[in-house]
Amino acid sequence: MSGETLMTVIGNLIEDPELRFTPSGVPVAKFRVASTPRTYDRQTNEWKDGESLFLTCTAWRRQAENVAESLVKGARAIVYGRLKQHSYDDKEGIRRVAYEIDVEEVGAALKNATAKVTKVSGAGKAPGDDPWQSTTTTPPQTAESPAGAPAGDYADEPPF
Repeated sequence: MSGETLMTVIGNLIEDPELRFTPSGVPVAKFRVASTPRTYDRQTNEWKDGESLFLTCTAWRRQAENVAESLVKGARAIVYGRLKQHSYDDKEGIRRVAYEIDVEEVGAALKNATAKVTKVSGAGKAPGDDPWQSTTTTPPQTAESPAGAPAGDYADEPPF
């Protein structure tokens, strides 16, 4: 979509991913990432932590299941996706703004860790849903999915 704000954040998961399912059975995983900037103070010869940024991240479908199975609290992750904001009123009636990432890609950060990547295969995969597939195919279109849009139930809201 044009005009969306795409961003990459590197941080630590502050909780285990929570996997749920929409009423129509679509998997969705929610997890929170904290990213804290660090600077080196040459006068004191110490590292100083800045203010942490906490972002709620939402992954859908197969990726949601993979996130829930692969990442845990404390894991360092690289998250890429669309930045979204929404406003709400807190208990005292004060207007607040929350920022979230609708995840496109997520993976373990390997600067100080190792990981074994296992390709997921099997039932439930739509043609063209495999990024490692050697041939290119187009998902079938339905009456609900306009030309150029992937088929599937994208209107579901996360159950959080």
